[in-house]
Amino acid sequence: MHYQEDLIFTPGPTATDPRVQEAMAGCRLNPDFDSRFTEIYSETAAKLGRIMGTQNPVLILAGEGMLGLEASIASLVEPGEKVLCLANGLFGKGLADFVQSYGGKPILVEKDWRKPITVDDLDEILGQNPGINLATMVHCETPTGILNPLEEICPYLSEKGIISIVDAVASIGGDRVNADQNKMDVILGGSQKALSAPPGLSFLSLSPRAWEKIEKRKEPFRGFYLNLKVWQDTWLKKGTFPYTQPAPDIAALGVACEIALENWPWVLENHEQLAAAVRGSLLTNGLELYPLSNFASTVSAFFIPGGISDNSFRQHLWEQYRVQIGGSLGPLDGLIWRLGHMGYNSDSGRIFRTLTALDRAFSEFKFNTNLAVSFAQQLKEQNK
Repeated sequence: MHYQEDLIFTPGPTATDPRVQEAMAGCRLNPDFDSRFTEIYSETAAKLGRIMGTQNPVLILAGEGMLGLEASIASLVEPGEKVLCLANGLFGKGLADFVQSYGGKPILVEKDWRKPITVDDLDEILGQNPGINLATMVHCETPTGILNPLEEICPYLSEKGIISIVDAVASIGGDRVNADQNKMDVILGGSQKALSAPPGLSFLSLSPRAWEKIEKRKEPFRGFYLNLKVWQDTWLKKGTFPYTQPAPDIAALGVACEIALENWPWVLENHEQLAAAVRGSLLTNGLELYPLSNFASTVSAFFIPGGISDNSFRQHLWEQYRVQIGGSLGPLDGLIWRLGHMGYNSDSGRIFRTLTALDRAFSEFKFNTNLAVSFAQQLKEQNK
C-alpha cells in the first residue's frame, strides 16, 4: 500500500500545511533590527486573539506550550498561597506540581479521568478552603480525549473572585474556547496542536485582574525568562522584546492562524462533525472510547483491543503504511490509543486514509474492522 505522504495522526505535534512550511522556510528577517518582524508579531498576536475569543493582549513566547503554563504559574503564584487545582488527567495533576514547585499549596479537586469536572465538584472544597484566589485547570486533557466544561466552570470561579489559569493547548483552534465570554483570566495555547504550526511556541492572554495580581505580588519575582511582568514592561509598554524572537516560527504560526481564520468559525464545526464521525466509526466496530462523555473535537482516545501489543502494532502501522497514531501517557500508557484529528488533519480525506490503514493493520493482527467505511457512513448520516 503506498501513500503520497506520511500521515502524522498523533494528538500533536501534527502534520503541517505546506503554506506553513513555506512561511517558516522563507522568513529571513532579523527580529532584533527589522521593523517588519514587529508587524508580523503584532499581526499574529491579533489573529490568535480572534481565535481565542479575547480582546486582551496576546503574548507569543519562544518555547513549547509548557513554557506558557509554567510562566503563568511562576508569575501569579506566591509562596504559601492556596491554589485550587482541577485534575481529571495527567496535565491537570501536572499543573498542581507546578504550583507546588513555586511554593504554592495546591488544593486538588481530583476526578475519575473518564469523567469531566463540573461546578458541583467545586462547591464543597471551596467551602472547606476559604481564601482561594487562583485556580488551574485543563480544557482538553490530551492523554484521555476529554473536554472539561470550562464555559460553566470559569464563570462560576469568576463570580467567586477566583482568577482562572486555563491550559487550552489542545483545544484552541479545534474546540470552542471564547475566552472573554467564558471569563477565562489566563488562557494558554501551543503552536503544535490544532493550529498545526511547528512546535516551539506558546501563546497566552491575561485579563486585567490577572495582570493586577502579578503587579501586586508581595514577594518580587526573582527570575527573568518565566517572568511575565518583563513582557508587560517591554513589549506591552514599549513595543520592544525582552529577548531575541524566533522569527521563522512566528511567521509560520501567523500563516497557520490565517488558514484557520479563512473559514472561521466553520473550522470549529468541521472539527466537531469529523470527530463525531470518528467516534461513531470506532464504536460501530466494537472499540471502546476512553471518556464516558464530554468528548474533545481534536483527539479521540480508545482502548487497545485485547491481545494486541501497543508498540508492535504502532510500529507496524508506521513501517508498513506510514501512518503514525498516538499511544498515551502515565498510567494509560499501553492501554489506549489516540487519533489526533486536529488542525491540518481535520480533513475527511486524510482521516479516511488513516482509518483505511488502521483497517489493514488490524486485519494483519487478526482483528477485523471496517473503520473507513463506517466513517464514510457516519458522515453521510450527518449530511442527510
